[in-house]
Amino acid sequence: MSKALRAQQDMEKERETLQAWKERVGQELDRVVAFWMEHSHDQEHGGFFTCLGRDGQVYDDLKYVWLQGRQVWMYCRLYRTFERFHHAQLLDAAKSGGEFLLRYARVAPPGKKCAFVLTRDGRPVKVQRTIFSECFYTMAMDELWRTTGEARYQMEAVEMMDQIVHWVREDASELGRPQLQGAPAVEPMAVPMMLLNLVEQLGEADEELAGKYAELGDWCARRILQHVQRDGQAVLENVSEDGKELSGCLGRQQNPGHALEAGWFLLRHSIRKGDPELRAHVVDKFLLLPFHSGWDPDHGGLFYFQDADDFCPTQLEWAMKLWWPHSEAMIAFLMGYSDSGDPELLRLFYQVAEYTFCQFRDPEYGEWFGYLNREGKVALTIKGGPFKGCFHVPRCLAMCEEMLGALLSRRAPAPAPAPAPARRGAE
Repeated sequence: MSKALRAQQDMEKERETLQAWKERVGQELDRVVAFWMEHSHDQEHGGFFTCLGRDGQVYDDLKYVWLQGRQVWMYCRLYRTFERFHHAQLLDAAKSGGEFLLRYARVAPPGKKCAFVLTRDGRPVKVQRTIFSECFYTMAMDELWRTTGEARYQMEAVEMMDQIVHWVREDASELGRPQLQGAPAVEPMAVPMMLLNLVEQLGEADEELAGKYAELGDWCARRILQHVQRDGQAVLENVSEDGKELSGCLGRQQNPGHALEAGWFLLRHSIRKGDPELRAHVVDKFLLLPFHSGWDPDHGGLFYFQDADDFCPTQLEWAMKLWWPHSEAMIAFLMGYSDSGDPELLRLFYQVAEYTFCQFRDPEYGEWFGYLNREGKVALTIKGGPFKGCFHVPRCLAMCEEMLGALLSRRAPAPAPAPAPARRGAE
């Protein structure tokens, strides 16, 4: 067999594998969205139930603002980017969730601080001293604007975004965190990560806002990169505000899934900026490094937490396998491959995706289990709760379906050459 023929056969085999995964991912996305549409909509008060048992039964009617915002964002994104989800039921549910947030998310309007937990009818139950409820509120409002064209949603998103930036870069006192004498000044990676994600969200196809937040995006990227420590051999979850390693368990903490999520945020940022040096650094330090250190060699799957010095992590769930790190890993490796063409990144996508589909997917009731033990057996049968909602799984599946489709378009078989015209007199 000639080298050319073998290469052609290899390309066709790869195309078949990509096509099979695109179909598998797309079918799973349909099942996941159907689960949330059937079980999570609160027809009486608006918004969404997220505390759902294996079969979708509501076991608690508290509403978590993170998850309300995420589901609004997810529904809107599906509605405007996938033809098969462009239907009124999805849009109406997204608008209902958005209006619920507008009415109830902020604890003391016109103040911007949002609750973490609300009662079913919207009364505040708990507030966190962080920015994350507000971040997901912003994502929801911006995506609602893009989907409906109603300017009031964009205005709400931009005003909240500017408040978040003020809290992070100028004055965090309104968040209510006490300044304790013995507490170190810590920067968790989640803060610049979320801000970078919001920069990408608000700047999408909007030159004015992209320009407004360009410097902020670069600042976020630099802050995330500071979490690469120990001469490039570890990504640490927390560092000091000046980018140094902290002492103790807090400083040694690693979260492989979070590093991988930061990786694709940074990769998207570097692709948009056209920075090949940053792209290569991100693949090496935020994709390959956390994956190879975080993948369980005995049972497969990503550990939830690790200690950079190999002490036993103090988190009780450290060895569990959770849904969202694997969702983020699928996105990261497929995005890395789509950008670079490195076959090792595609191989890792297949490795993570196969484990994820085999272990987390529930073929009987739909959606994914969120919490497995180290051996990969289901530890909690719930499909949703205070932190798991309609977000990581469908976002992963939607993004992967789009990327796989784009890869297949690039690899479309070349049309057969047209037959040469017959020469006169050759009949």
